[in-house]
Amino acid sequence: MAKTLIAFFSRADENYFGGAMRYVEVGNTEIAVGKIMKLIDADSFKIEMKTPYSADYMTCIDEAKKDLQKKARPELTSMPESIDGYDTIILAYPNYWGTIPMAVFTFLESFDFSGKTILPLCTHEGSGMGSSERDIKNTCKGSELAKGLAITGSSVESSGPQIEKWLKTNGLI
Repeated sequence: MAKTLIAFFSRADENYFGGAMRYVEVGNTEIAVGKIMKLIDADSFKIEMKTPYSADYMTCIDEAKKDLQKKARPELTSMPESIDGYDTIILAYPNYWGTIPMAVFTFLESFDFSGKTILPLCTHEGSGMGSSERDIKNTCKGSELAKGLAITGSSVESSGPQIEKWLKTNGLI
């Protein structure tokens, strides 16, 4: 039986929601992952930076931009021992400056994704997938990249039907 891993990066603290800042205890991407976990049998792994970005949104986006410009690969708090037992990887992340967060690059560059199917899910507030699908494909040579799902973060609470349809389209339901 095919085995699925949901690897995700999510940010709580102060976030941007359609023109306003709001503090959240659970990030939008993690909320979307919770919806997936209710629909399919999968393992999950939260990608967490050893030195997280600031809780203040404006400071965080400055830090993330600097990391992008430096092509930084932040150290993570932990890493799965292996992803060899998984056929499918759902990769969930917020759009940071038009692509995946640098911590997600750290995760992706640590494993061989050859022969695996990657389903990208991106939360955003208007910028969609950006170049994240291309960047994942370029980083994960030998993998099959499925069409991604972009979810507006401020509407993640009502995204269940959208997520379910995406999972059905990709044969996970």
